[in-house]
Amino acid sequence: MGFPVSLRVDDEDVPESAADEVFAWLREVDARFSPFKADSEVCRLDRGEIARGDVSADLDEVLGLCEEYRAATGGAFDVRLPGRGLDPCAVVKGWSVQRAAELLKAAGARRFVLNAGGDVVASGGPWRVGVRHPEHADKVCTVLELTDAAVATSARYERGDHILDARTGRPATGLLSLTVVASSLTIADTTATAAFAMGADGIAWASARPGCEVFAVDAERRVLRTEGFPVAGAAPGAAA
Repeated sequence: MGFPVSLRVDDEDVPESAADEVFAWLREVDARFSPFKADSEVCRLDRGEIARGDVSADLDEVLGLCEEYRAATGGAFDVRLPGRGLDPCAVVKGWSVQRAAELLKAAGARRFVLNAGGDVVASGGPWRVGVRHPEHADKVCTVLELTDAAVATSARYERGDHILDARTGRPATGLLSLTVVASSLTIADTTATAAFAMGADGIAWASARPGCEVFAVDAERRVLRTEGFPVAGAAPGAAA
């Protein structure tokens, strides 16, 4: 899926096979849902080789989430852009990593951190997680404290202007970064990406989503956060 994944488990009685299962699942997701692999289920659906009603239950769930967020953002977030193939990666990442966390819990893990490209599922805790500064790679702009929660950030600093506002087909440039804390990474990651696609209006939209806390830096370098965002204070070396 194009991002590094790290896992820390503090429970002594969890077998190593639980970690193996996590990474096997993520490799399976990459094979099944990648828009860059011609034999993936996503590409086969996009080419019309399989019908929408015949997709797997997992892909059906992902596509349902894609439509939910498309409608909720008034079309700013859309996995089908003109001139491009079906690309549900913005939903698949958080969804698949949250499912991986559930595999760990089923294996008996209670205190762990699963970090997928900077998006984090934290179980037990509290855990301290840093949010990278949107303009300085060696700095954090905030540090939060997580207990049984997930956090995701959408920004322009890693991949440039890769998030598009589907209403215009142009890059979304109203924000430098937007971070969402929620009960699951499915919610946190998709909400962060969808809000970023909306531009500056996405801050209020994400803040109004049930169970979401938001920290954002807009294009004017103003910092905005919701009252319940779990800030822990600055901590050197805590960046995720």
